[in-house]
Amino acid sequence: MSENCSKTCSTCDKDCSEREEQPKSLVEKPHDYSNIKKVIGIVSGKGGVGKSLVTSMLAVSMRRMGYSTAILDADVTGPSIPKAFGIKKKAVANELGILPIETKTGIDIMSVNLLLENDTDPVIWRGPIISGMVKQFWTDVIWGDIDYMFVDMPPGTGDVSLTVFQSLPIDGIVIVTSPQELVSMIVSKAVKMADMMNIPILGLVENMSYLECPDCHKQIKVFGDSHIDTIAEEYGIQVIAKLPLNPEIASLCDKGMIELLQGDYLNEIVDKIEKVTE
Repeated sequence: MSENCSKTCSTCDKDCSEREEQPKSLVEKPHDYSNIKKVIGIVSGKGGVGKSLVTSMLAVSMRRMGYSTAILDADVTGPSIPKAFGIKKKAVANELGILPIETKTGIDIMSVNLLLENDTDPVIWRGPIISGMVKQFWTDVIWGDIDYMFVDMPPGTGDVSLTVFQSLPIDGIVIVTSPQELVSMIVSKAVKMADMMNIPILGLVENMSYLECPDCHKQIKVFGDSHIDTIAEEYGIQVIAKLPLNPEIASLCDKGMIELLQGDYLNEIVDKIEKVTE
């Protein structure tokens, strides 16, 4: 060992006996024909809170701003992204890899429902197989040049979430929740998992936050008073959007026309995602 050793083996090219072994990265290399600049995960502690909706809205917003955008649907047992975009075609492969399906406005999407013969066929797989499929969506799909990829993750903190956090170069996550008090505990689990995995939290999005009266425009708290601000303050993170219960949004998703949605619901989080690049 040199007497001038700084103990920073990662930046040293000397092959000395005291060199410390660096932990091997588990991050998988994407397809050779893929150039993905930023990866944003959309997570939730439980199902049914609108995680896939927020994923779709973010992808649509970033695409409208001129960015090349993609969605990797990692919710293998409950895929809903293709339905929201009205995708009927199935994905195909060639000798180089799997080709994603492009939406009407040019968003590239890969989901297990694009590989199944019927959209309603259940995916009855063990956890390791599901995790392997998600890895393949990253390594075997020819994504091309993508500015922002949004990963719609399954609810909870299980196998697939761990696989995504370890295998993909996640630049940050958005946590989606709803106003019920029960969700407070579940959000805390998601926040703590991200902290343990050293994944930056870009903020919280509360879905179904209120219903706006069409006559007087008063906000009606259908699920009672929200607890999200208390959780955000406790963990030092930001509530970046509160989405209303809006029949128009539900209708557009059901019709596969989410790309027609208008509104500035997610402007703040879009600005924050842009700053990830900076």
